Amino acid sequence: MAAAAATLSPADAEKISVLKSDVATLNQISENEKSGFINLVTRYLSSNPVSCTVDQTSLLLNYGLCYADLLWLFLFDAAETKKLLDKLVVLKLNGGLGTTMGCTGPKSVIEVRNGLTFLDLIVIQIEIVEKYANSKIEIHTFNQSQYPRLVVEDFKPLPSKGNTGKDAWYPPGHGDVFPSLKNSGKLDALLSQGKEYVFVANSDNLGAVVDLKILNHLIRNKNEYCMEVTPKTLADVKGGTLISYEGKVQLLEIAQVPDEHVNEFKSIEKFKIFNTNNLWVNLKAIDRLVQGDALKMEIIPNPKEVDGIKVLQLETAAGAAIRSDLYTLSDGFVTRNPARANPANPSIDLGPEFKKVANFLSRFKSIPSIINLDSLKVTGDVWFGAGITLKLEILDGAVIADKVTC
Repeated sequence: MAAAAATLSPADAEKISVLKSDVATLNQISENEKSGFINLVTRYLSSNPVSCTVDQTSLLLNYGLCYADLLWLFLFDAAETKKLLDKLVVLKLNGGLGTTMGCTGPKSVIEVRNGLTFLDLIVIQIEIVEKYANSKIEIHTFNQSQYPRLVVEDFKPLPSKGNTGKDAWYPPGHGDVFPSLKNSGKLDALLSQGKEYVFVANSDNLGAVVDLKILNHLIRNKNEYCMEVTPKTLADVKGGTLISYEGKVQLLEIAQVPDEHVNEFKSIEKFKIFNTNNLWVNLKAIDRLVQGDALKMEIIPNPKEVDGIKVLQLETAAGAAIRSDLYTLSDGFVTRNPARANPANPSIDLGPEFKKVANFLSRFKSIPSIINLDSLKVTGDVWFGAGITLKLEILDGAVIADKVTC
């Protein structure tokens, strides 16, 4: 989405001038990253980032194409499947380091089930799809940009003030995937191989799989961008949603909503869909927009604190682990367990004692059965034994003894 040229006040223009000088001395990042960072800060200062109240938005209740409408297109045979797959590349966002969950590496290497990690299952899924093409999977990697955090007090990059450690830098959101794909050289390489579309999804979303019906629809209709959305449930209340804002279709993230409107944003009655972050994008369109500096995605300010210093990181957005018996695992694909009668997922709220992966695993001798569970909220120092089946909702005010056997 293109935007008008940035207009800065004299004071903000001076800030950018000083910032350019400071950033020019940072040897830890490339010239492309320096340029991208300055452009991002300039846009931030020249316009007010979207910070919608719910009353300012027009909800998109009937926007887009229903998946059911794709089913009649045609039945795939091996030849048609190979033609489609030859035009596709799958890009998995490796996610953050998962530091809030106590991880020291990317979330994609967390074990999901039977010794298999998210990354293991992603490869298995693609291998199953590619069985028609009789070709091995090529795996390529590239890094997204790293930008310096801005000190709120004087608007200087934190690394230029002596802090050159990891905390001085941040990844500028998954919206950065498009310029990073171009800057890494991978985009040009993929285009030279005849690839036309990229399917982008989070590495820890095992429900995000290549759907040939969607790919076929995009190619036949020459669509450049597609976002998969799904009805919002109680488990998805923090997910971004599509809105019409000032006459434009935009993605609204919870970070853009003022505190007093967050509960309204979480309403599954008013905001009925959420963004799965499964995106289908035409590679030539990415190339055209990145080269023309026309990707003006909404900026999400994210305030942080590093060693007592208030800092700001500016991010953009491009658009759950399944460990229980709610889903079954076969050939890397997760499918709904037919034994679950309730079509809705259970609402599960675990307290801070379960936040870190190591603590979560230690508090369950084995993962409980939740096929018949509707709601569960756990707070406090709670530990689960082996072979547990959860069925009932414990009401407010109930007193639970130190040990419970049912």
